[in-house]
Amino acid sequence: MAWTRDQMAARAAQELQDGWYVNLGIGIPTLVSNYIPNGIDVTLQSENGMLGMGPFPTEDQIDPDLINAGKQTITELKRTSYFGSDTSFAMIRGGKINMAILGAMEVAENGDLANWMIPGKLVKGMGGAMDLVAGVGRVVVVMDHANKRGESKLLKSCTLPLTGKAVVHRIITNLAVLDVVPGGLKVIELADNVLMEEVHSLTEATLV
Repeated sequence: MAWTRDQMAARAAQELQDGWYVNLGIGIPTLVSNYIPNGIDVTLQSENGMLGMGPFPTEDQIDPDLINAGKQTITELKRTSYFGSDTSFAMIRGGKINMAILGAMEVAENGDLANWMIPGKLVKGMGGAMDLVAGVGRVVVVMDHANKRGESKLLKSCTLPLTGKAVVHRIITNLAVLDVVPGGLKVIELADNVLMEEVHSLTEATLV
């Protein structure tokens, strides 16, 4: 069985390391805040100007003034701090963020990332992904292995406008965990009861 969105987020949370500063992108990555492992102390950063995000709120905790970059309501911690976007992006561009966990539309076998627009469709803006992939130490992508048409999202070359070139280190899909290595993508873990043959059939990129 393929991993659910929550299972993918839980698997991505295993990438966190104690003491790290981490940025979570819009979509599945925002769920990672609910699955931080016991004994791991990480500080979550949001590019709209928040350092130290807590998990999603219960109904009685909702504060409409507390939102992440995806405009979802979140909670704060005792150590949470707030600041302007200029300071937030100075952290990102200055290499102060250890890892970004992002969603994607396409990832190429060399680590190219496309996750900010589909030509011809309305785009609110490029967001912070271009800065993140250029400034953070490690980029982990969390996404479905194939699109709604059943076509691979792991490609030899991206067809959509790039967010960054050769910036992705690890990919967590609903089928597997893959690393970008010389020559293509290496499968390092399969989702429960998913066969390698299924991964091969839904992967256009070269599997090493």
